[in-house]
Amino acid sequence: MARKVTLFTGQWADLPIEKMCEMAADFGYDGLELACWGDHFEVDKAAKSKRYCDERRQLLDRYGLGCWAVSNHLAGQLVCDPNEDHRSDMFAPKPLKGKAEGKRKWAVETMKRTAAAAKNLGVKVVNGFTGSPIWHMLYAFPPVTQADVEKGFKFFVKMWKPILSVFRKNKVRFALEVHPTEIAFDIYTAERAIEALKGDRTFGFNFDPSHLQWQGVNPVAFIRRFSDRIYHVHMKDAVVTLDGTSGILSSHLDFGDPRRGWDFRSLGRGSVDFEEIIRALNAISYKGPLSVEWEDSGMDREHGAREACEFVRSVDFEPSGIAFDGQFDK
Repeated sequence: MARKVTLFTGQWADLPIEKMCEMAADFGYDGLELACWGDHFEVDKAAKSKRYCDERRQLLDRYGLGCWAVSNHLAGQLVCDPNEDHRSDMFAPKPLKGKAEGKRKWAVETMKRTAAAAKNLGVKVVNGFTGSPIWHMLYAFPPVTQADVEKGFKFFVKMWKPILSVFRKNKVRFALEVHPTEIAFDIYTAERAIEALKGDRTFGFNFDPSHLQWQGVNPVAFIRRFSDRIYHVHMKDAVVTLDGTSGILSSHLDFGDPRRGWDFRSLGRGSVDFEEIIRALNAISYKGPLSVEWEDSGMDREHGAREACEFVRSVDFEPSGIAFDGQFDK
């Protein structure tokens, strides 16, 4: 049986949860990956109330939908980021605006509660971000030493080790979406994050090829390298549009600006090789959902989400149970 096809609700948080269910069912999805913002999955309520979670399940059931993961990217980002950055004020409660350590403390406790909330909902994976205290050092000027980088990874461990302990207690795994601005954004930094955590199995990855593709990292190589750490999969496409005027850093141009050096695309309309990704996922026996994270500034999102569901079903297939040449001597 082909894998479940779900829709991540993060880009749809402006819609009430029931409207989201109605639309996803109409688009043809098997379920939702619930975002922990908007009214889709309220962490504080879910962590305290099994009844709240049961009601969410009942709502999904009414529309023939399941749920196999929830995502808390926004709170996760604040755990390790330099929270003096005013842009992240929108991720935390309004009274914490401009309060760097207040935002961080709230984020840590929220991520812990997310583990309990996921357990109450009956899901085993929470996707999200970690933030990074060293992302701003990426270019290495002013000069950055390896001691600076190591200090950043130690801070990551200091902040996330207590959170992962709560996840472990609740028998829920955390899946980092490897992504620029996070502690891990490519294969080498993902390896370093695992090493820093001393191989903690509670920590793994939400594989999203789009963020690797535009960096020039082979998504299939990522799957092969972390075959036992792929806890969830996002289906998302991207395209590199370098034309000699804009670089890969995109020139401070907004998503959707045709002058950018790269951008996200609706599934099947970018340059990600999903054929090879499905074959790689089959090779590692990944049986979890394929969750569409739909982003394309140049396309109507309802049209895009519908065609994305159809696209995922068209590219997914089960591995063979026999050798194709095994019948020659019969």
